Amino acid sequence: MRSKVLANSAQARKRARQNDIRRERNAGMRSKMRTFVKRVRAAIEAGDKAKATEEFKLAQPVMDSMVNKGIVNKNAVARYKSRLNSAIKAL
Repeated sequence: MRSKVLANSAQARKRARQNDIRRERNAGMRSKMRTFVKRVRAAIEAGDKAKATEEFKLAQPVMDSMVNKGIVNKNAVARYKSRLNSAIKAL
């Protein structure tokens, strides 16, 4: 993905390159987190409490990692974890 910024200085061109790289990396990591959450939700919808619990245990460190990297807000991750956990307990 190439930036459409018309940078006039070497510094601005470098910043544009760095932003493109970071944007792609962040998008990939956000997608990874969403995949893990989707697996938990699929197990919940299937009604399999054991599988949902296992998937949730795998998803938690990934979500926490996204918070530490600054990709997702900590309150958003806390909300995801809380809702998933309560849905698992309701099974």
